[in-house]
Amino acid sequence: MFEKKVYLQRRAALKSKINSGILLFLGNEESPMNYKDNTYHFRQDSTFLYYFGISEPALGAIIDLDEDQVTLFGDEMGIDDIVWMGRQKTLEEKSLDAGLTKVLPLAQLDIYLKQYQDKKRQVHFLPPYRSENKIKLASWLNLPVDQLKEKASLSFIKAVVAQRSIKSVEEIEELDRAAAISADIHLMVMQQAKPGMYERELAAKIQGAALASGGNLAYPVILTVRGEILHNHYHGNQLQEGQLVLNDSGVETALGYAGDLTRTFPVGKKFSAEQKDVYDIVLNAYTHGKNMLAPGVRYLDVHLASCKMLAQGLKDIGLMKGNIDDAVQAGAHAMFFQCGTGHMMGLDVHDMEDLGEQYVGYTDELTKNTTQFGLKSLRLGKALEAGYVLTVEPGVYIIPELIDRWKATSQFAEFINYDKLEQFRNFSGIRVEDDFLVTENGSRMLGKHLALTTGEIESIRSGAY
Repeated sequence: MFEKKVYLQRRAALKSKINSGILLFLGNEESPMNYKDNTYHFRQDSTFLYYFGISEPALGAIIDLDEDQVTLFGDEMGIDDIVWMGRQKTLEEKSLDAGLTKVLPLAQLDIYLKQYQDKKRQVHFLPPYRSENKIKLASWLNLPVDQLKEKASLSFIKAVVAQRSIKSVEEIEELDRAAAISADIHLMVMQQAKPGMYERELAAKIQGAALASGGNLAYPVILTVRGEILHNHYHGNQLQEGQLVLNDSGVETALGYAGDLTRTFPVGKKFSAEQKDVYDIVLNAYTHGKNMLAPGVRYLDVHLASCKMLAQGLKDIGLMKGNIDDAVQAGAHAMFFQCGTGHMMGLDVHDMEDLGEQYVGYTDELTKNTTQFGLKSLRLGKALEAGYVLTVEPGVYIIPELIDRWKATSQFAEFINYDKLEQFRNFSGIRVEDDFLVTENGSRMLGKHLALTTGEIESIRSGAY
């Protein structure tokens, strides 16, 4: 946990943004894999972690804005818990570490909520994403489960998003640490990968290194020679000379802050000429995008500028044609780049995604109202502010099924050279990604430098095996 004053300050800042009522926070429960006592790795709800800092299952909390009182609800360990899990700090001790003085049994949370409702006091809650919390909320508040999202408190959501978006000094230190450890692990993978290995062997090294760092994975490892599959968690392929390895992985620190890096490197010691051409196109888009980061710049414009850099590069090697501005406006570049250039980061690798993309990545003035393939997947569009942490991650992905669908109807034939594209049909994909802090005058990369250019990567690969 951070120092007690951090949580006191965070809660005080939140209370100043909402006028009255009850702020309800639900922690996460243990989640069984296949029977009750065989659970997945526990991860506390990030908003609960942000304001209370206690990473323990089966907790809830209430901030009573009118009475200026904060109450934590949870149960102390019983003898069975101690036998199986060992003696830990008591819940009362943990609550004091978070600046909390009132702790009640979890069963009383329902009683308190009923009292508030009987007095017609507004209960503000955030949209739940865990099934068990949906069930509890529906029962406590007498609401249908399918109405919980629309009944969530908009003022509460916006207040949390505004506060959590601006990272404090303590948070930036954690995010720097997460990115630096992630970079070390990426370097290790580049050094140890070789033809004949299976993807799962490298994925296991990443997971082991994440645990050894004192934290865990920030998200399931994407380590694949099928880089055109954007979130590919299959690790059964054997690495072969001539292929590319796309490694998208990051560490979560013990305090819950995420790193999110991607590098693409050859299975062999060198990129082929075609691989190098496409890699340099992606790197140019990455460099252009990161250089644009500054307060007041819309990330939508960073994305579109990166897309134009990709499209121009693809035109230079004959895969696209025509007017580049028109091609990007129409969405033709999404044949090669089907997602967004980046997203917010923090306690979540896609920061606060559970609170709603419209509130985290967009504003009332800049709404996300497009269904255009590619652009609809941009999670962040709003103007940047100092203190934001985000990714820059352009890529080129050659998806055979997408080629076949668009080619069959001559979609964007004025912008896409389908004859040339057939030669790249089995190319796979390339992505480059780093994490950035928006500063008062621009931005800085978090963590440490990790080989970026084809020359740097080939230098590492030359001594790999």
